[in-house]
Amino acid sequence: MAYQPIENYGIIGDLNTVALVALNGSIDFMCFPDFDSPSIFAALLDDKKGGYFQIRPVFSDMNTKQLYLPDTNVLLTRFLSTEGVGEITDFMPVEELFDGKELIRRVTTIRGEVHYEMHCEPRFNYGRSDHSVSVVSDNEIVLQSKGSDKTVIRIRSTIPLKADNGAITATFTLSPNQTADFILEHIEKEHVERDFKEFVTESLFATVNYWKDWVARSLYKGRWMETVNRSALVLKLLTSHRYGSIVAAPTFSMPESIGAKRNWDYRYTWIRDASFTVYALLLLGYTKETGNFINWVEKLCQDIKGHNRLGIMYSIDGHRQLQESVLDHFEGYRKSSPVRIGNNAYSQLQLDIYGELMDSVYLYNKYGERISYDFWKDLEKQIDWLAENWNQPDEGIWEVRGGKRNFLYSRLLCWVAFDRAIKIAKSRSFPYNENWRAVRDEIFNTIFKDCWDEDKKAFMQYPGAPTVDASALLMPLVRFISAKDPRWLSTLNRIEKELVSDSLVYRYRPNLAAPDGFVSHEGTFSMCTFWYVECLSRAGQLEKARFYFEKMLGYANHLGLYSEQLGFRGEHLGNFPQAFTHLGLISAAYNLDKQLNDSRNKNVNHFT
Repeated sequence: MAYQPIENYGIIGDLNTVALVALNGSIDFMCFPDFDSPSIFAALLDDKKGGYFQIRPVFSDMNTKQLYLPDTNVLLTRFLSTEGVGEITDFMPVEELFDGKELIRRVTTIRGEVHYEMHCEPRFNYGRSDHSVSVVSDNEIVLQSKGSDKTVIRIRSTIPLKADNGAITATFTLSPNQTADFILEHIEKEHVERDFKEFVTESLFATVNYWKDWVARSLYKGRWMETVNRSALVLKLLTSHRYGSIVAAPTFSMPESIGAKRNWDYRYTWIRDASFTVYALLLLGYTKETGNFINWVEKLCQDIKGHNRLGIMYSIDGHRQLQESVLDHFEGYRKSSPVRIGNNAYSQLQLDIYGELMDSVYLYNKYGERISYDFWKDLEKQIDWLAENWNQPDEGIWEVRGGKRNFLYSRLLCWVAFDRAIKIAKSRSFPYNENWRAVRDEIFNTIFKDCWDEDKKAFMQYPGAPTVDASALLMPLVRFISAKDPRWLSTLNRIEKELVSDSLVYRYRPNLAAPDGFVSHEGTFSMCTFWYVECLSRAGQLEKARFYFEKMLGYANHLGLYSEQLGFRGEHLGNFPQAFTHLGLISAAYNLDKQLNDSRNKNVNHFT
C-alpha cells in the first residue's frame, strides 16, 4: 500500500477514540480502545508494518468520493465505476448511547453486481506484538495481542470470514441494495450478545440522530454555518466522554516536515489547546462540553496540590508522566522518522498555560455555571505561584527545544491569568491576594517596555529579538490591546511583511527566531492564519479579512478537515485533524460574521 496524502482521510469516532478512513476505503490509523491506547492500525506511519482494515470493490478502474451524512460524523465512502457503484458507511456508536469501543462498516451496492475484497490486518501494540487468532465460527473471529497491552478484539460479519496468517479476509458479491456488515469490537469486558444485523441498523440510526441533535444545539446561525458545524463536530470527536478532557489531535508522529524529525505525539490534553477549545464551544453554546472539561480541570487541580506548578499537558485521565520513546520498527509517514509516542514536552515550563486556563474558567463562570469555592482555592494557589514566577524564561507556546527565552506570548498570557483571576474574584466576591493587581500591571508595563522595538515599530518575539512571532496575533484577541491601536496596527503590518505568504501565516522565521532545536523547513500554521483573519476583521479590514478567510477555507480537505500545517503545494502536514486549527476557524468565522453584520447595519442606519 502506498502512503495516502494526509488530506485524503476522513475521521469517525465514539468519544473514546477515532479511526481515519482513506478515500480508498482503508482504515489506516486507529488507537484502540482509547485515544492514547496503542495502535491496532497504523499503516499511516508504516504501510507495511502498521496494520490496516480495507474494504474495496474489485473494479478495473474507478473514482472515489467521500462525504459525511449531513450534520453527523457518519462517513460515506463511494466507489464509482462504469461497472457499478459501491458504498461503505463507516461509523462508531457513541459512548453516550452505547458501550462504545465498536467500529462498524456497512457495505452497500448501489448499481451493478459488485465484487468486494476485505482485508483486515491488525498490528497490536504499535506493531510490536504478535497476536493469536481464534476462529469462533464462519462469521466470528477473535484476535488477542500477546504483548503487554493484552488487547482483545472480535470481528463479526454477515458474510463468511477467513483467517489468513494473522489477518482476516473475505470476498463477496452484492447486488443492488444488498448489504454486508462488519463490526470490530473491543472485548475487554463481557459483552451483552445482541442480534448482529439488528444492532448495526439500530446503532446507525441512533448515531445519526445523536450527531444531528448535537449540531442542532449550536447557537451559530451566521455565514459559513456548515463549515463551522463541521469544525464543531471535529472538536466534539476529540473530547473524551469518560473524562471530559480534550485531545489536541488524535494522531501521533505525523510529520510537520516530510522526511524530517518534527514528529510529535498529540494524543494528549494540552491545557492551552483544550482551553481554547472551551472558548470555541462556548461561542456556539455548548456549555455541557465546557463544563465537563472544567470538571476535569477541577479534579486535576486536586490531584496536583503537591506540585509546584500546573503541567502543560496530561493524558486523558489526568496523569502527568508522558515519557517520550521512539518506535524504531516504524519507518514513519513517507519515511519521516523517528516515530515518537509520548511527549517530553510535558516537563517543559510554559507559563502561558495559566492565562489560557484562567480565561476559559472566567468564560465558563460567566456564561456557563458558577465555579465552586474549593475550585477557586485550588486556582488561587496556582496564581499565587505564578505571581512569584511569571518573569522566568520558558519554552513558550511553540515548545522550543533550543533554550528558554522571555517570550512575549508567555508574558501576555501571564497578564491574562491575573486579569481574569481578578475578574472572577470580583464577580463572585471571592477574597484574593491584592498583590495580583500589582503583578498584572507590572507585566503590562514590561510588555510595552521590553518587547516593543521602537525602530521596527512592533512587539517582538522576546526582548531584543530580531523577528516578530505569529503568537502576537493573540494580543488584541485576548483584549490586551485595541485591535485599532497604532502600536498594534504597526505590529500587524510587520507580521504581514515577515510571516504572511499569500494569506497563509508562518509561526516565526526559523533563521531569526529563538532556536527550536531542529534544522528543517516547516509549513504555514493554519491556526495562525485564522488568528490573522480575526485580527483583520477586528481592525475593520473586512473585505481583506473575508477574502483571506475564504481562501483559507479552500485549503480544507474534501470533508472540511484541517491538519496542523500546510506545505508549499497546499498539502496537509502535522497531526490530523488538529483541534487548534478548527477552533481558530470557529472563532474567526464568528467574529467576521459579527463584524460584517455590524457593518451592514451601520450602512442601513446611515441611509435610512
